[in-house]
Amino acid sequence: MRFIETWIPATLLSTRDRAPGIREFLILPERFDGAAYPVGSHINVAVTIDGLPETRSYSLVGEATSRGLRIAVRRAEDSRGGSRYMWSLQPGARLDITQPASLLAVDWTRESYCLIAGGIGITPILGAAQALARRGADVTLHYAVRSRGEAAYLDDLAAMLGDRLIIHASDESSRLDLDALFASLPRGVLALFCGPMRMLDAARHAWIGAGHPLPDLRYETFGSSGTLPTETFRVRLKDSDVELEIPRERSMLDVLNASGHDVIYDCKRGECGLCAIDVVAVDGEIDHRDVFFSDHQKESNQKICACVSRARGTITVDTLLRADAV
Repeated sequence: MRFIETWIPATLLSTRDRAPGIREFLILPERFDGAAYPVGSHINVAVTIDGLPETRSYSLVGEATSRGLRIAVRRAEDSRGGSRYMWSLQPGARLDITQPASLLAVDWTRESYCLIAGGIGITPILGAAQALARRGADVTLHYAVRSRGEAAYLDDLAAMLGDRLIIHASDESSRLDLDALFASLPRGVLALFCGPMRMLDAARHAWIGAGHPLPDLRYETFGSSGTLPTETFRVRLKDSDVELEIPRERSMLDVLNASGHDVIYDCKRGECGLCAIDVVAVDGEIDHRDVFFSDHQKESNQKICACVSRARGTITVDTLLRADAV
């Protein structure tokens, strides 16, 4: 179960490869008026994986245009199947999507801004860079990639930001040093970040270590990224003989709800914490992929966000659903 979400039909107008393994999709919703949406907005897209309906969340690329909505999808062989489905689509395909929504709050009154993107994390950061550059703000973008050849939107960013765009390419021995970067920033700077979970964890630790207030680090997340490979695991339900298999292409939340063990949810991005359930026992290892719980809470393994987090082995959970209470 979840809060009401409005879905609208749309058409895939075109695709364009922006870098090796990164494809941009131009999507036109029905009755689209080109209205502006907040920086850091995303849409949910209805996908089909192994014949089953699923949803995936994708950040919108750049600011709004009259042509439609743009998303960019990285083809990830170790993903849960969403990118494989999206890459199979051809122009003219019909889609169901949600209205743009954003959880990334930007304070436009700051004197300076630092943008940090890791890989495909450039997608929501591009729109922030456009908005800040248009306002004439003091903004610098640090873009971490394996190589310049894999950096999507590099030409657009270079034309927009000039020497305020700093590329950190691993193959050039120019890795991003978050500790040094954050230590060099002035007090009161607002940082906007999007990248994989390990990079986000490092960014939060470096930000606090540099003495900056944690609320001044704002971020978008990859709901599918974690520290362990995405693989099948098992979930036992407390005080029952029920044991469910969670395949690599489905979330624990989806399997639980499909099996009648209702878990309430909302964002499905590991951000709101609404789908958090109690962990009773762990026979293996939990891969916390949310940004809702603190490091201490994750280390305690007392709860898990069922929408994005996964495990290796078997975990026992308590959904608090009781048959005699229904």
